[in-house]
Amino acid sequence: MPWLFFAIAAALLAVALTSTSMVIMVVCMLVSLGLTVFSVMILIADRVGNASRSEAMLIDPIELRRMREQAEARRNGTTGAPGDAVAPQASTGVPAQPEAPQA
Repeated sequence: MPWLFFAIAAALLAVALTSTSMVIMVVCMLVSLGLTVFSVMILIADRVGNASRSEAMLIDPIELRRMREQAEARRNGTTGAPGDAVAPQASTGVPAQPEAPQA
């Protein structure tokens, strides 16, 4: 669609350059400029829309905590079954304190 606007703007520019009337020339130039700016804005909006990522791909905090716990367990050498997940703790507003290692 923006390419159609660019074509119309080019046609209006050609009309403005071949026109003998000053009023027609000014109107055609202004409409041509407006269509060109509008077309560029459509192309930019499409590019930004395609580049932004979906919010559905974001990880929620519970899943992130589960993944961190699995990574910590792998790092410590205690691997659990892939389906084992630690039950989420109730949110009290206070961050959970890690347990002290036993000697």
